[in-house]
Amino acid sequence: MKVALIQMDVAAGQPERNFAHAAELIEQAAAEKPDVIVLPEMWNTGYDWSQADHIADVDGRQTRQLLSTMARRHDVHIIGGSVMYRDSQTGQTFNTMLVMDRSGQEVARYDKIHLFRLMDEHRYLSAGNSFQTVDINGVTVGVMICYDLRFPQLSRKLAHMGAHVLVNVAQWPTPRVNHWQTLLRARAIENQVFMIGVNRVGESLGTPFPGSSMVIDPFGEVLLTGDGQEHIYTVDLDLERVEQMRKTIPVFQDERLDLYGQ
Repeated sequence: MKVALIQMDVAAGQPERNFAHAAELIEQAAAEKPDVIVLPEMWNTGYDWSQADHIADVDGRQTRQLLSTMARRHDVHIIGGSVMYRDSQTGQTFNTMLVMDRSGQEVARYDKIHLFRLMDEHRYLSAGNSFQTVDINGVTVGVMICYDLRFPQLSRKLAHMGAHVLVNVAQWPTPRVNHWQTLLRARAIENQVFMIGVNRVGESLGTPFPGSSMVIDPFGEVLLTGDGQEHIYTVDLDLERVEQMRKTIPVFQDERLDLYGQ
């Protein structure tokens, strides 16, 4: 599986600028002929709560249009990072990931389930209440958003649901980049999966973001560590390594769910 990671800057509170920029980057990523393209978290607006009522994508219409068009045009799956998403019927706002298949059809929606209090998400957003995996060319991929990474129960649940690849999209700040790198490796090793982390770059409302997007294999080997600049990275995943690792150290056979639950 060939994966393209879009490590991009995000202009806080400027959705039109961000949509145009994302479209350019998706076009560039598609030129590498990947199986799937992944964007970072909240790329449409950033964390500008002061304008949330006006800049959230109502029912995800603009996001769906862009991602669907690009997926269909380039015959590629797109894991659409996440966007600030407003439900017109309930008035709730979510941190939402949309996933498109090669034909441009939406195959998954995931609303972030762990809201990050340090960024006031719990004050402005509603939490999701379900897990999500998607099928990409016959491979089960589990998806997460940023703070979800700190909860090992979620990644384990996704692994139990059959995921051989986990994807986390983020706006993870520079002061905690060591946490980001360590947690990504831990999730790969403990679940014996490929772990893909796509983070943003730049500075927003006084907070710097380091990029440092990563791809880690089931053995914990780091296949990619991004720099601090806008960049499109492509990595080929040898998915046979998942089964190799699970046969070598059969943790899923040896775990005691009867003692500590599922």
